[in-house]
Amino acid sequence: MLYAMIAKDKPGTLDQRLAARPLHLQHLESLGQTLRLAGALLDDAGNPCGSLVVVEAETLEAATALIHADPFVKEGIFGQVEIKPWRLAYDHMTPGK
Repeated sequence: MLYAMIAKDKPGTLDQRLAARPLHLQHLESLGQTLRLAGALLDDAGNPCGSLVVVEAETLEAATALIHADPFVKEGIFGQVEIKPWRLAYDHMTPGK
C-alpha cells in the first residue's frame, strides 16, 4: 500500500532544513524502490516550508517508521506531520496507468 506524508516545517527552521538537506536526501535515496516520490512544499517566496513524501509499505506502522527515520524528523524541523494511506488515481508519466 502507498502512504503519503504531508509535513509542515516549524516556523524559523529554514536554515536548519537547508543544513540537514544532504542527510535527508541520503535517507530518501536509501529507501530505494520503497520511495515513490518526494518533494518540498514551497511558500509564497519559493522557499521550502514542508515536504510531501509517498512510500510503499505493508502497514501504516511500517510507513511511519520509514518516515520517522528521516533526518528532518530527527532534527525537529517538522512541526506537523500527517501520514495517510494514499491511492494513485492517475499518473501521466507512466504509460498504461
